[in-house]
Amino acid sequence: QVQLVESGGGLVQPGGSLRLSCAASGSIFSVNAMGWYRQAPGKERELVAVILKYGSTNYADSVKGRFTISRDNAKNTVYLQMNSLNPEDTAVYYCTANVISYGRGSRDYWGQGTQVTVSS
Repeated sequence: QVQLVESGGGLVQPGGSLRLSCAASGSIFSVNAMGWYRQAPGKERELVAVILKYGSTNYADSVKGRFTISRDNAKNTVYLQMNSLNPEDTAVYYCTANVISYGRGSRDYWGQGTQVTVSS
């Protein structure tokens, strides 16, 4: 079994910064793409950013230039540095990873979500 555990959410004022982390653990042979999604109240879950195993990245237009995704392959961990936050960034942020497990092949896993609230 594979688990994704997120940390780093919280309350921040507009213009502030937060850094989210997500660590994958368990029966892992290899981790392919890792990414972050978010879901605001009353809205559908949307892609925020994704990073492939060797560093290629893609971002939602709404966060380009403000958010940076990175990963540490040795730790099976993905990060999301969020700067210049605004109230529209308020959402539950979910980590996802495509993991190849021993004996189970490749599948997508999700974290439990971490709340980010941007408010004065």
